[in-house]
Amino acid sequence: MAQILKIGHRGSKAHVPENTLASFQNALDMGVDGLELDVHVCSTGELVVIHDFTVDRTTNGTGEVHKMTLAELKELKVEGGHKIPTLEEVLELAGKKCFLNIELKGRHTAAPVSALMEKYVAEKGFSYNDFIVSSFQREELMIMYNSNPDIHLGVLSQASVTQAWEWAQEFSAKAIHPHFSLLTESNVKKAQQAGYKVYTWTVNDPEDIERMKSYNVDGIMSDYPERL
Repeated sequence: MAQILKIGHRGSKAHVPENTLASFQNALDMGVDGLELDVHVCSTGELVVIHDFTVDRTTNGTGEVHKMTLAELKELKVEGGHKIPTLEEVLELAGKKCFLNIELKGRHTAAPVSALMEKYVAEKGFSYNDFIVSSFQREELMIMYNSNPDIHLGVLSQASVTQAWEWAQEFSAKAIHPHFSLLTESNVKKAQQAGYKVYTWTVNDPEDIERMKSYNVDGIMSDYPERL
């Protein structure tokens, strides 16, 4: 049986504030195979790692991420005194210690993520196997697929494994990323037989983790990487 990859969801979200360098480092210290993170483009064009479309929930500030400059975002404090990192800062931290699952959360993220990945592959010794780019957004997946077919895509779904499968076919994706509640032993096997990896999220309860392992999924994302 193939190893089931352990993927830290937004780093190690249950232990250290999500999507911070400290959270990613903590997950690396736990021996994860991959890190999952979310990206938006700020008003000055940089890719920043934050989940929400606003800074209100996770920082001491308020406002929409895409309307703020990098300097403004860097002034904000995440709980515990952490800062919002850029995608480049996370890449430098992670190096090639594990793969990165980059979720295109905000609009217009596909093109700059593609350009940054191409730079790291061309100049810093990374390979496309070091990344998987996922999204719920069909438009961003399409742009990424059209800009660089070498980039490995994952189709996120909270509603339908069938829809994820259809989009995966359309964009030659490597993986589908369904919420764990959508999975059965049968549809996991069917997807794998069709050539797709199955990476599921966000699996925190030990019983759910064991059930996903019994289905032989390819990877599990969790806020508690040590439970995987």
